[in-house]
Amino acid sequence: MEHFERDGVTPWSGVRSFQARNNMTEMKLKDQGLFYHSSIAEPAAVAICEVAREAYPDFTAQDKSSEYFDRKSSPSNPLWYMVDVKLIRKLPRPVKLAEMRNEPRLTGMALLRRGQRLSVQPVMPHEWKIILEMAQV
Repeated sequence: MEHFERDGVTPWSGVRSFQARNNMTEMKLKDQGLFYHSSIAEPAAVAICEVAREAYPDFTAQDKSSEYFDRKSSPSNPLWYMVDVKLIRKLPRPVKLAEMRNEPRLTGMALLRRGQRLSVQPVMPHEWKIILEMAQV
């Protein structure tokens, strides 16, 4: 989140799941998404972001000093892609994963499926509306 607040636009790099990568390459300029913090004590949707640049090769895959380096990826045959995202606004309050799990209208949401670990996944329009409704103070 601090990248957004400091820079306004930040690359979404380091995605190393083919399914998540494929979701990312389908993103179009100005598509909006939920910024979901998964590595905090209580994971939560905290903001709305927007695609500021469509998918392009993830440079961290070729950076040997990066934790995301992948020797199979090359400039001529990149395996991994990223998009740049821009902060639109923080949600009025975080919507915690536990709250989402307790909301019957979100049954079936990709994020809530057992074993779901993708960092990039679709949110259906009705799910989007419910999350935004839940974020209101």
